[in-house]
Amino acid sequence: MINAKTFSKWTLAGITAATLVACGGSEQSSSTETQAAAPAKQETIEWKMVTTWPKNFPGLGTGAENLANNITEMSGGRLKVKVYAAGELVPPLEVFDAVSRGTAQMGHGAAYYWKGKAPAAQFFTAVPFGMTAQEINSWIYHGGGMKLWEEVYEPFNIKPLTAGNTGVQMGGWFNKEINSLEDFNGLKMRIPGLGGEVLEKLGGSPINLPGGEIFTALQTGTIDATEWVGPYNDLAFGLYKAAKYYYYPGWHEPGSEMELLVNKTAYEELPKDLQAIVRSASRQATQDMLDEFTALNNDALQTLVNEHNVDLRPFPEDVLKALKQASHETLEGVAANDEMSKKVYDSFKTFLGKVSQWHDVSERAYINARDAE
Repeated sequence: MINAKTFSKWTLAGITAATLVACGGSEQSSSTETQAAAPAKQETIEWKMVTTWPKNFPGLGTGAENLANNITEMSGGRLKVKVYAAGELVPPLEVFDAVSRGTAQMGHGAAYYWKGKAPAAQFFTAVPFGMTAQEINSWIYHGGGMKLWEEVYEPFNIKPLTAGNTGVQMGGWFNKEINSLEDFNGLKMRIPGLGGEVLEKLGGSPINLPGGEIFTALQTGTIDATEWVGPYNDLAFGLYKAAKYYYYPGWHEPGSEMELLVNKTAYEELPKDLQAIVRSASRQATQDMLDEFTALNNDALQTLVNEHNVDLRPFPEDVLKALKQASHETLEGVAANDEMSKKVYDSFKTFLGKVSQWHDVSERAYINARDAE
């Protein structure tokens, strides 16, 4: 039987122990709590990003660098992305394969470069006489485009994300005047994607060259003409030294989307917060590149015209009408020959019809009113 003295002794000991634990007086308890409070050491994940662009090339190459830096910074250094320019790790037109097989976890380029692997891919860069930058981004993120893009890349173990947009491009550099549709016949032109298929329909020879090879090819006569991007990029490439005539508008690329290719296996192994960072950084990069081109294109155009005596010309109206008709026929043909292309094109065409109706009473109506005399 426990007497009162013993009970008081045990009670006092219990109270004392509890007080020590609560106040951190116990050395063992304090140590345990400190260990529990200490943050777990975060794993650092290192990824490679290969690109189709020359190193530090304005707008496109720097856009890839900015995206990689933002992912690294937003993740607090937990996901570090190192960029490899075209040719540093893989050739520029092998970026897709490198990401697919996991040689690199990321790639930065344009989807129409991969039409040989998946014809439907080119719809996610630009469609002749198709959507502007604002419209194509709306289709991708709010009109079902992303789901289709993921479906196109699913067999290649790649997750696509947007990673920039150039806005409406220029029609290109030519070493001869374009006065009629017949002037495209026999023309050797660097022009990828669906625009290249339109040129071929008109009797021209489309050639797919990476950016770093364009100037030399134009200067040596390997090609007769080239489209690239617009004044900001074209000035940096020095294309005015190799061709005299600079045509507009860029009927073939009205809002060219850049892409971030992500190895799907690597992406799914990331913690959810890092996946969200990759997605958010890509959306930011998309808007930032468009802002950059919009801000700098006109100054570069004035330099080309006023300092380098570039002959700036619009395509003749009848040529544009013929190009539009040829584009329509080309798109219908691509859709008829590939089931996935038809699925994507039907979605693209439906969304364009809807957004065009809205822009008739919003963007187009406002700009017309703003610029009226």
